Amino acid sequence: MAKVLVVGAGGREHAIAYKFKQEGHEIYMVGVNPAVNKFGTCLNISEEEIPEYCVNNKIDLVFVGPEVPLVNGLVDILHEKGIRAFGPSKKAAQLEGSKVFSKMMMKKYNIPTAKYESFSDYEEASQYLAKQKAPIVLKADGLAAGKGVIIAETLEDAQFELKEMMCNAKFSKAGASVVIEEFLQGEEFSLMCFVSDKKVYPMEIAQDHKRAFDNDEGLNTGGMGAYCPLRKITKDDIEEGVQKVVQPMVDAMSNEGMPFYGILYAGLMKCSDGVKTIEFNVRFGDPECEVLLLKLDSSLYDIANNIIDGKDVNLQWKSDAYIGVVLAAKGYPEESEKGAIIKGLEKVNTPIFHMGTKEKDGNITVNGGRVIIVCANGKDLQEAREKVYNEIGKIECDDLFFRTDIGHLSL
Repeated sequence: MAKVLVVGAGGREHAIAYKFKQEGHEIYMVGVNPAVNKFGTCLNISEEEIPEYCVNNKIDLVFVGPEVPLVNGLVDILHEKGIRAFGPSKKAAQLEGSKVFSKMMMKKYNIPTAKYESFSDYEEASQYLAKQKAPIVLKADGLAAGKGVIIAETLEDAQFELKEMMCNAKFSKAGASVVIEEFLQGEEFSLMCFVSDKKVYPMEIAQDHKRAFDNDEGLNTGGMGAYCPLRKITKDDIEEGVQKVVQPMVDAMSNEGMPFYGILYAGLMKCSDGVKTIEFNVRFGDPECEVLLLKLDSSLYDIANNIIDGKDVNLQWKSDAYIGVVLAAKGYPEESEKGAIIKGLEKVNTPIFHMGTKEKDGNITVNGGRVIIVCANGKDLQEAREKVYNEIGKIECDDLFFRTDIGHLSL
């Protein structure tokens, strides 16, 4: 039994900790997740205190969940102290930390993506935007908790949002520079790969539902649910994504002196003229992680260690279909209220991962925008969908909402 420290305390990190616990390891978590607190040790320590804690407590593996500590260079600091840590270096994490850097790399190495221009001057950006066609996509350069992408239906809306980002700090410093790119149409899918320098090990693909409400209406969110498998994405599409997007990018990062170790997430679009890149992330997608880790039959501990050591990885997957539906606080992704008590969780017979909850006076309460994700599996997607929505029906909280159409696209 190894001591594993998971950095981060959201739904993705709960799923990671849950997987490690199932494999028989002792779990520690940086941050407080009420569910993980039941089977592991939750720590109220800062990012700066992690290395000393790991040394003092003989932690065998650190698995960094969220993007911010990766972009801050936590893995580099841990490695300098001789601590085994899973995740990319600070330099490699720029692929998510800066949309401008990511786009520059795609252009330099001919990786298919949407046509774009990047700007740090508002007037130049506004003039360029005036000559484009709607719908159009605006992306904040920096990290914005999954909310830094605006799809504007009209150029008038786009100009308003551009000003909000660049002049009125809608996404704080993240929007000081922006990427303006063409709107791609097609079938979106998430291709996540374990990467060890130039070796790429693709995971099963999943699809995330970004919009807040049914029928893909409402604002973009961090993700309202995910499922796999996908009927509309073929093996050829996946192969194209690996050969034309992921492999060229990891080769490029290595050539640039920034070898990638960890998880590379390619958000892809199957367009009429081939697969194109929407974005890169440098960690598990959330909520795709919660679904895929339930489907993963291999040991995550062994995978992480093999990636760190540059050894080959063998991924085994369960044959069932899996689905996860997010229950979010009313008002999300804008202002959402906290404090409401969630009842009935103990009646649910399938995995629940806590994304934004807090334990207060023995009750689980709402403490974030995305609150919990309920997951289920079945012999096919139809069975998994019926099961997950049946389980959600047992949960009582008037302050939560969820989409009723997760996974419908593949039926």
